[in-house]
Amino acid sequence: MFTGLIEEVGEVQRTRRRGGGVQLVIHAPEIVASSTVGDSIACNGVCLTIERVAGESFETHAGGETMQRTTLSGWRVGARVNLEAALRPTDRLGGHFVQGHVDCVGVCTGQQRQGETVFFSFEILAEQMVYVVEKGSIAVDGISLTVTKAKAGGFSVAIIPHTMAHTTLGEMRSGDEVNVEVDILAKYVRKMPAAGVAGAVSSGITEDFLRDNGFMS
Repeated sequence: MFTGLIEEVGEVQRTRRRGGGVQLVIHAPEIVASSTVGDSIACNGVCLTIERVAGESFETHAGGETMQRTTLSGWRVGARVNLEAALRPTDRLGGHFVQGHVDCVGVCTGQQRQGETVFFSFEILAEQMVYVVEKGSIAVDGISLTVTKAKAGGFSVAIIPHTMAHTTLGEMRSGDEVNVEVDILAKYVRKMPAAGVAGAVSSGITEDFLRDNGFMS
């Protein structure tokens, strides 16, 4: 479990195909300083496991399923990635609950600066947009963000200078692909009435109720 608050931007040092997946070595001095083998690490929003620590770098493996569902297959040596260590029970939850399980790959469709704020727009699968609502939470390349607008096929977010400077968003351009994870709470809320979960229907909570009150789009 993660929060979507990026701790460090690491750099891919080596990649090697292995068993249908890929072996990665990522340079990340800050993360490595407090990590051990077996720790979970979110890399651009993808939950991976640290298999080896050497100097200021760690090594990890991504399987074929991960390669198919994320942007990881396009990572090359020199690529910069957002990193976050797993949430501890005593940590503050400054972002939102992020699992590191990518739901789909989205595309940056534009950005517009208004003063010091930069508004990014993204396009994602229509089937995932049902979980995206204005002022709700979403993770883009592992970054916890707040949705400013949601419409058919896409959404936008507002990025402050700190986030631009301390994540890969400062380097993003239109057409770039990103890993997107929708809010896990929205998934459960949507499924409960449809599945006829005990209490959900009898209490009067329906899809129409959730939609009218901003829980669904």
